[in-house]
Formats: sequence, C-alpha cells, structure tokens
Amino acid sequence: MPGLKVRGGLAMLLAVLLCNASPAAAQQDAAVLFRNVRIFDGKNATLSVASNVLVRDRKIEKISTADIAATGQVIDGGGRVLMPGLIDAHWHTMLVRPTPMAALAGDIGYNNLLAASEATATLMRGFTTVRDMGGPSFGLKQAIDEDLVAGPRIYPSGAIITITSGHGDFRQLSDLPRTIGGMLSRMERIGGSMVADSPDEVRVRAREQLMQGASQVKLTAGGGVASPFSPLDVSTFTEPELRAAVEAAENWGTYVATHAYTPVAIQRSIAAGVRCIEHGHLMDEASAQLIAEKGVWLSTQPFLDLSAAAGLGPAEQDKMRQVVAGTDRVYALAKKYGIKTAFGTDVLFSKALADKQGSMLAALTRWYTPAEALAMATSTNAELLNLSGLRNPYPGKLGVVEEGALADLLLVDGNPLDNINLVEDPAKNFVLIMKGGRIYKNSLAR
Repeated sequence: MPGLKVRGGLAMLLAVLLCNASPAAAQQDAAVLFRNVRIFDGKNATLSVASNVLVRDRKIEKISTADIAATGQVIDGGGRVLMPGLIDAHWHTMLVRPTPMAALAGDIGYNNLLAASEATATLMRGFTTVRDMGGPSFGLKQAIDEDLVAGPRIYPSGAIITITSGHGDFRQLSDLPRTIGGMLSRMERIGGSMVADSPDEVRVRAREQLMQGASQVKLTAGGGVASPFSPLDVSTFTEPELRAAVEAAENWGTYVATHAYTPVAIQRSIAAGVRCIEHGHLMDEASAQLIAEKGVWLSTQPFLDLSAAAGLGPAEQDKMRQVVAGTDRVYALAKKYGIKTAFGTDVLFSKALADKQGSMLAALTRWYTPAEALAMATSTNAELLNLSGLRNPYPGKLGVVEEGALADLLLVDGNPLDNINLVEDPAKNFVLIMKGGRIYKNSLAR
C-alpha cells in the first residue's frame, strides 16, 4: 500500500539521519584500550608508571601495568599522559557567545544554535563536564545527552533566581512597576532568570527549576558585575527568602548555591543553609572562617584583569576592578582556612574569553602547584557535583582515572604536572578527548 511505503521510507530515512547525526553513537559500547600511558589520576601529584587502561560500556573497566587483552580499538599512548576530563564548576552554557542584548532580545532559535556550537567548542577544549550556574540550558543538555550535539555533561541550575533590581534582573526601567503574579518579562519567559520578592515566590521559582531537572538551585544573594541595577555592596534576598529556596532544594535532596561577593551576602547565605558560595572575592577573615567551620563550598574564579567585563559599560567595568582587586585575597583566605574550593571561569558574552578557559585554569598556579590546580579542576570539582545527591543527572564517579569511574579522559602530549600551560592550547596538546567512553577527538588516528 502507498501509505505503508511512505511510512517505511520515512522510518528508513529517520534511521539514516540519526546515524549520521551522531558519529559517536556507534562507539557507545565499544571497548577502547589505551596502551603505554602514564596516568594522572586526578588526585595524586605524581604520574603512574607506564600503564594500560581498558574502557568499556562508558566506564574504566581495568587499569594495569600488565598487558590487557581486548578486542576493541587499541590506542598506543606512546608514553603520553592520560588524565580525567576537566570540569568547570561555574559556566553559563547559554550565555557565552551572545551579547547581553542578543541574549535577552535576540532570536531564541539562533541563540540555541550558538550555544550548541559553543558546547562543542567547550568539549574540544577538554572540559567534559560543566556546572551551569544560570540560564535556559535544559534543552541543550537534553540534546547533548541524546547525542544530537557534541558537548560536555551539564549540571543545570535553570533560571537564576533574583530579586527586583538584583544581579540577574536585566529588565529595563520601562518594565516597572512589577505586578506580582502579573505578566512575566522576556528574560523570565525564556528561562534566563526569575524575579522573586518574597519567601513564597522564591519557593515557587525554586520548585519550577527542580521540576525542569535542575541539579542545584542558584540564587543571587548580593550585587554583581554584569547587571545594570545591581551595585556590588547591595545585599539582596533576606534570610527567610534564602531559607525558602534551601528548604525547597533539600526537599528534593539537593542544595542551593548563591552568588555572593560581600561578607553580609556570604554570612546571610550560610545562616539560611546555603551549601556553596559562588565568587566570594570581597570576603573578609570572619566570613572565610565561617565558611570553613560550616563546611561550605567556595566556587571561585581566578579573575586577574578586566577581560570578563569586556563589552560592558564603565560602571560594570568599575565593579569588575573591585572584584579583580579581591582575587588574591579570596585565594589566600581559602588556603589559610582550608576551605573546600572549586574552580570555575564564569565566562559571559565573550567567545574570545571562552577560548581562554584553559588559560584561566593555568592561572591557578599563582596560588597552587600544577598538581593542585589540576586536581581542583577534576576530582575536587567532581566532589562538589556530588552535592546534588539523587538529582545528579550523571551518577557515577567523575574527575578521576580509576576502575569503575566514568570514562571522561584526555590524552595529553606532554606532562601537565610539569607544564600546566599545556592546557592553554588544547587543539595542539589534547591529542584525544573521550567522554563517557566515546572518542570525540583523536589526532593520533591521522
């Protein structure tokens, strides 16, 4: 029957398209054996002796100095370094490449395609996992997980939850006054950020993000650089408002992270039960002590110049100067008090800055050894991701090279423990990139 022929033809066409759309899909369950590699396991400051690593069914099945028999693909590492894929603990998947205006008022379809392109570029820089700290990333995450797009694993926060005039409120003055329960602004409709001005509103907005698949919830407890109506010194949410989000997240078995630079924002967040402070560049000694005593995480960034404020106005650049001035202090306090510290980059509105993602990691050697910096961007960041508990979208060990861990791996031409600057040029120095046992780059195969 003609109808059956059409349906059969469409089914065949769909199958072909799906196969062509995901070259990595065919590798899903294939075994890959790495021979003659030295391993940086994500924790120890020394490399292993020459070893062999077998990957199967997305995980590291066996590590041995003896020969491993395998029937799958064999990769001769030639003594190169095999290490875990890198993790960025503060990334904005949807906000890296567009300008602020394009992100808010541009075409949504184009912005999604732009983000997909950047996701692939992020993976090709060796970052196999990112913790998205605000933006409408749920769709892109799904596309990556379904192999429609090559990109890193995404731990999504969903929309940034902010207050009227807070960091993340990108509305114009013409949008005021706000009617509670009234029409949402465009930034809210696209899922960039949500305004909440009471504990009840915060609770609703937090639950909405969790409903969509957030692995953690993000609130802005103080002022920020990029927002036009948000001075750095301003404290935004009240403690009861913050606590409402914490309760909602804890009911789902996960946690709240807050954007907080100042002592007041940090201390209020901790009093409300927040588990992770983002940034913290203006913290004081008492705040650092409190973070350490309560076992709260600090997710901060090595901001050393005004590049993060490129393209923003004079007021925003002045705020960035204040943040940059606090960078040395925040890392000094983190080390002094033994604070659990994660690495992130917080790139916004700049492809050029995103291309320097590895350079920002290398910049950590201003305060840490190369081994400490690389451990922070692998196994330590993976510990932070585990705070999401049962909301973890990728259960399994990340950030380490050990048996049973998820096979997110980089093969490096050189020793990054001796020369961390190798991560600044991933196109040259990362000769193989694997995520979940699938090879996305292999320049040795040429």
